[in-house]
Amino acid sequence: MPVFDFNNTPEEGKTPECTYTVFYSSEQEASTEHPMLVLDNSKGKLQHHSIGVFTNPVRRTAFEFKGEEGTVSADILQIDARFVSLLKWMGENHINVRLSGADREDGYAVYKIREIAFGGGSKLSAEDGFLQFMIERLLTSDAPSEEIPDEDEEETGDSMKLTSIQSITDFITCAGRTLPDNIRLWARRNLAVARSHEVSAEERRHAQRALSIMMNIQWKGNYFQAIDPKEARRILDEELYGMEQVKQRIIETIIQINRTHTLPAYGLLLVGPAGTGKSQIAYAVARILKLPWTTLDMSSINDPEQLTGSSRIYANAKPGIIMDAFSMAGESNLVFIINELDKAASGKGNGNPADVLLTLLDNLGFTDNYIECMIPTVGVYPIATANDKDQISAPLMSRFAVIELPDYTPEEKKVIFSQYALPKVLKRIGMQENECTLTDDGLDAVIDLHKETSGIRDLEQAAEHLAANALYQIEVDHVKSVQFDEKMVRTILS
Repeated sequence: MPVFDFNNTPEEGKTPECTYTVFYSSEQEASTEHPMLVLDNSKGKLQHHSIGVFTNPVRRTAFEFKGEEGTVSADILQIDARFVSLLKWMGENHINVRLSGADREDGYAVYKIREIAFGGGSKLSAEDGFLQFMIERLLTSDAPSEEIPDEDEEETGDSMKLTSIQSITDFITCAGRTLPDNIRLWARRNLAVARSHEVSAEERRHAQRALSIMMNIQWKGNYFQAIDPKEARRILDEELYGMEQVKQRIIETIIQINRTHTLPAYGLLLVGPAGTGKSQIAYAVARILKLPWTTLDMSSINDPEQLTGSSRIYANAKPGIIMDAFSMAGESNLVFIINELDKAASGKGNGNPADVLLTLLDNLGFTDNYIECMIPTVGVYPIATANDKDQISAPLMSRFAVIELPDYTPEEKKVIFSQYALPKVLKRIGMQENECTLTDDGLDAVIDLHKETSGIRDLEQAAEHLAANALYQIEVDHVKSVQFDEKMVRTILS
């Protein structure tokens, strides 16, 4: 982050000049050879244990200290990228410090910074503890990216969050009718509550929190750009091997967007044995639609209130998981991946979580008990996964286009194991492909041992087991490579 030298208040129109360069280091101890920063000591004024302050980086990048002839300023010439923010903080807060360092040809190399009580300045901590904690933490941190942030990019509002009443008020005023009508009217009512002194502090807090959540979501329309079928197919091929009919059916379902420029009337329900790639397909569809995605794990939801939130009459009230998903995505158009839909009807609380999903899937709007406003869901595309569709209620099934994923054939499993699973494992653990290979009968043995298993997770675990065994032999027995035949495979995996 550039910090500029406004030495002696530069003349109007003069371009500020950065006084230092940033270097990148991952050294875990500071020393003369690996300092935290280097100061200009061409005048020879800096001494060991000089005491002073870093000047406010907004106007100058220097260290000011008391010399025999008054205040002396030494420009910062170099700084470890890990310490830029810390020095900026010390400068802004006028923290008095004592520097330890040594002269080098390129300047005074600082390898220790201690906070001291001197001259009535601010202190970070009573015993220098915080500053030393921060320095030790920074020294053990990796160097940040060497990419220099774009100054214009830093000024964008992507990271802006509306939290204060003033910022929320200004936003509502500026947004005007670009907000959906019901949300705009809801916001005005809640803003009145948040400002009112006739309600309890608890009610005002809830109203402000609800406003912050709703106003930080970008409420989009239901218009969607056309989808490139070839790109959609490429993404599906990246995530899933084989299953040509399944991929074709998925593309046929979502390609309707090209005619209507709206989402299909029905979401996708992917049914199949565990490990057949249902979740991977769901993530691939989110990529195809270019939408953020969130997951709902129905096996862990026992009470409808987890989805719908709790009423504001309770002190510890909060929004539900569905509203949280909108908030985290930052927009109203997103993919809801509903895992294990067949377990949605097994709630153990005060109702059935499956009933809540019906309102989300109907695209008529969803109401959270905490927000107390109907949330438009026209931009929500649901993708559900299930192992057993017989456990799903008829009303839920009617909201989806059902696609059944068959188990992989033995030939498909061979290709998946040899061309995907094993190479991926070898790459992850740093092995070359020629260090761990299988004979034809060895590959047949792997598939035979897993003929009764569904999906490919067991194949991936088998690849992990064989690769680990090969690595052991290479490292301990000092062989150059290992080739597994049928007998070796059955001995290791049985």
